[in-house]
Amino acid sequence: MRAAVVHSFDRPPRCEERAEPVPAAGEVVVDVVASALHPRVRSAANGTHDTSDGALPMVPGVDGVGRAPGGGLVYFVLHDTPAGAMAERVAIDPRRSVPLPAGADPVVLAAAMNPAMSAWVALRRRIAFAPGGAILVLGATGSAGRLAVELARHLGAATVVGAGRDPERLAALPALGADRTVALGGDPERAAAALADTAADVDVVLDYLWGDVTAWAIPALLRARADRGRPLDWVQIGSMAGLSLPLESQWLRAARLQLVGSGQGSVPIRDIVAELPQLAAHLTAGGCAIDARAVPLADVEAAWTRPAVPGERLVLVP
Repeated sequence: MRAAVVHSFDRPPRCEERAEPVPAAGEVVVDVVASALHPRVRSAANGTHDTSDGALPMVPGVDGVGRAPGGGLVYFVLHDTPAGAMAERVAIDPRRSVPLPAGADPVVLAAAMNPAMSAWVALRRRIAFAPGGAILVLGATGSAGRLAVELARHLGAATVVGAGRDPERLAALPALGADRTVALGGDPERAAAALADTAADVDVVLDYLWGDVTAWAIPALLRARADRGRPLDWVQIGSMAGLSLPLESQWLRAARLQLVGSGQGSVPIRDIVAELPQLAAHLTAGGCAIDARAVPLADVEAAWTRPAVPGERLVLVP
């Protein structure tokens, strides 16, 4: 069968022939219909993800849409494995898969499930979010952040604030469900003041940025909070602005601030899988705007290195 294979962490994968998957006990082999090129996939393929053990060669791809032996389409999430989803066939654990609803577009579902899962699982499983609350999305102009704005509204947020750097994409957020927006580009002090004026009393922050942005955003919001005893759940999801956070300890004492992470390892896989049918149904019904582009598996090397198009998600298909 054909598969995308990584032979070196400093070079893109190339399409080549590879042995057919041999399922372990309890696994089944599915025909891969679509597998998306997420940032999580790139980090595994360049050896920087925290699950990477340095083993090569490897086939990238952590999830996808496949056709099960019975003929139905399923969405699956793989274990950390060198035999990833960017292949014509892959062995999956059925307990880590869910059947897709009728009418599901495999390319759209492959593109959207992983990034949409970040906000969905955070709000449904990582914290006790109550409908009617207010949510700030830091990094709302990124692909996952835009989905977070839409899903926050869908899951019951009364107020959604989107904050990001890209002016054009920021201007599009109200159509996706944002009540207010904050520009994070330019002078940090000015951005901090705007954030404090706009989002000081939110209940939840979904943070796709971290790094220096979060380092000034936390003090800005806490200083401006009308009631510092009111709980603020700060959920770290991504790190587009930096991997580390220089934060003075006083801010952990100055307010009822709860810092938590949401991602692989912080939520049991059984809880994540339990959320997938509802998320897949929402996406199938057109509940989120998805810009997915199908690319033949044979063209993986070119797709891997092509300049990024804001908002577009590449999906490999056989």
